[in-house]
Amino acid sequence: MRGPRSVSQGDLAIQDLTHGARLTVDLAAIAENWRRLGAQAPDAACAAVVKADAYGCGLARVAPALWAAGCRTFFVAHLSEGISARAALPEATIYVLNGLLPGLGPALVAHDLRPVLGSGEELAEWAALAESAGRRLPAALHVDTGMNRLGLPVPEALALAGDPLIARAGIALLMTHLVSAELSGDPINARQAADFARVRAAHPGIPGSFANSSGIYLGGPAHHDLLRPGYALFGGNPTPWKANPMRPVVRLEAQIAQVRTVSAGETCGYNARWRAAEPRRLATLSMGYADGYPRAASGRGMALVDGARCPILGLISMDLIILDVTDAPGAVRGTSATLIGDALDVDTVGRAAGTIGYEILTGLGSRYVRHYMTGHDA
Repeated sequence: MRGPRSVSQGDLAIQDLTHGARLTVDLAAIAENWRRLGAQAPDAACAAVVKADAYGCGLARVAPALWAAGCRTFFVAHLSEGISARAALPEATIYVLNGLLPGLGPALVAHDLRPVLGSGEELAEWAALAESAGRRLPAALHVDTGMNRLGLPVPEALALAGDPLIARAGIALLMTHLVSAELSGDPINARQAADFARVRAAHPGIPGSFANSSGIYLGGPAHHDLLRPGYALFGGNPTPWKANPMRPVVRLEAQIAQVRTVSAGETCGYNARWRAAEPRRLATLSMGYADGYPRAASGRGMALVDGARCPILGLISMDLIILDVTDAPGAVRGTSATLIGDALDVDTVGRAAGTIGYEILTGLGSRYVRHYMTGHDA
C-alpha cells in the first residue's frame, strides 16, 4: 500500500477549482496592523479581539500569529470561543466579553478563562466560585458608560468602591465600551471618558481598558492601560474620517464559470430585476449568498475583472453571482474576479450592501478554499 504523497502545485490548483471561490488571509498584515495600533499608545499594552472566529479570518490561524507578534491578551465573546482560543493559545490571558451566564463558572475556570462581569449577580457568583476553589480567580468588571447593553451602571460601579466583593471577585481589569468612537467629534465620547475616569478613580490600582479600534485614534485620554482593537486588526478602517492606516488582510476571488452576450431587452437572474438596455456581456461567478457574500449587494455591488469595475446584476443567488463584464473584454471562462481586495476593501463592500465591513468579515463563508499568507510568502 502506498503512503501519503506530497501535494503538487497542480493538485493545489484542482483543490481551488473544487470550491466556488478562494479566500486569502494575510497573517503578516494582521500582525503588522496589531503593531501599528499599539504604536499609537506606546505606554499601554495592546490586546486583540478575536471573537467571531477572528472576524471570520480563522481563530486557529490568526491567534497564534498575533501571539508570535507579541500579543498576550485576547478577548472573545462566548465561552465556546474561549475554549477554542485556549486550545490555540495555552499561555495567553483570555477574557470572555459576554460575561458569566448562570452555571458556566466551572467551565471558565477549567479552561483558565476570565469572564467580563457586568452585574452584581455575576460578581457574587464569581466571588463564591473563587471562595469554593480556595484561590483568586481573575476577572474583568464591565462598566456601562452609555451603551445600555451589558455592564454595571456607573452609579453601581462607584458604590462598590472599597467593597471587599471587588477583591473577592478577582477584578483585574476595569473596562467599558465606546458608543460612537468612529465619530471622533461625537460628544458622547467625552462623556464616556469622564464617567470611566470617575470609576477608575474610585477603584485605584486596577488597570483600565477603554479604547476599541477607533477609540485608539481618539488620543491619549482614551488609551488607559490596555487597548482592545478588533476590526482594525483585520483591515477595517478605524478612522473613517480619513484614509485607512491599516494594511488590507482579506482577499476574495472567484472564477468565472460562464460568459454570454445578451441582447437589448433580455433579463437576468431571479424575478428579472435587471433588463439590458443594449447588448451586454455577462459573466456568472460560482459563489453566492450561501458563501457569505450578502444578497443585499444585489444590483449595488461590484467586482474587479482585469482591473475593470464590473457591476453585479440582478439578484444574487444562493450559489451564483452575475456580473456585467462588457468593460472587461478579456474576461472568459476561468478568469478570476475579485469581490474583496484592491479598490474593493471590506468597508467599500459593506457600504454597497447597505451594511458595515464588520458584517462582511464575520459573514465570510466556510465553502471557500482558504489560503493563509505569512511574512515568508512571496
